[in-house]
Amino acid sequence: MVYELIDKYYGDNPELKRILVTHSEQVRDRALAIIDAHPEWEVDRLFVAEAAMLHDIGIFLCNAPKIYCTGTHAYIEHGYLGAEILRNEGLPRHALVAERHTGTGISLDQVLREELPIPVQDYLPVSLEEKIICYADKFYSKSHLGEEVALSKIRYNIWKYGHDAIVRWDELTELMGEANRK
Repeated sequence: MVYELIDKYYGDNPELKRILVTHSEQVRDRALAIIDAHPEWEVDRLFVAEAAMLHDIGIFLCNAPKIYCTGTHAYIEHGYLGAEILRNEGLPRHALVAERHTGTGISLDQVLREELPIPVQDYLPVSLEEKIICYADKFYSKSHLGEEVALSKIRYNIWKYGHDAIVRWDELTELMGEANRK
C-alpha cells in the first residue's frame, strides 16, 4: 500500500521519488530500531513503518528545486498538504504524522508569532508513534541522502527555532533513550 501511494503521486518524477523513498526508508528503519530498543513500549509497529514511509508525501507540492520539488507552496507547508492527501486516501492516523513531524513539531504560538503560511493550529506530535517518527526524521536530510546527521548537530540546528523547540528536542532525545549519545 505504501509504495503504491508513493507511485500514485511520484510516478512522473523519478528523481524526487528516489529521494523521497530513500529518505523515508532511512526514517522508517531508525524508527523501527528505536521501537526494538524499547520492548516495554506498546507501539503499533506496522503503523510506524507505514507512517514513516508516508510522512513526507506532500513535498511534491512545494517549491524546493534542489530536491526536484517543483510545486508552488512553501516547503514548511508539506506537512499539512501531505496530511490532506493521506486523509483523502483514508489514512487519518498517517495524516497526523505528516502534519506533526516538521521540526520538533510546531506550536500554535509559533504559527501565530512567526506568521507561518500554514493553517492556524497546533502541530505538535502527540502519540508515541508520532514522536518516534518526528525524532527519527531529524537524522536524515533529503539533500544529503545516505548521511546520518549527528545528534549534536541536530540540536544545534533546532536551536534557531527557539527555546521551546530545543526543549521539545531534549525531551524527545530523553524519551528515545539517546540523551547521552553524541
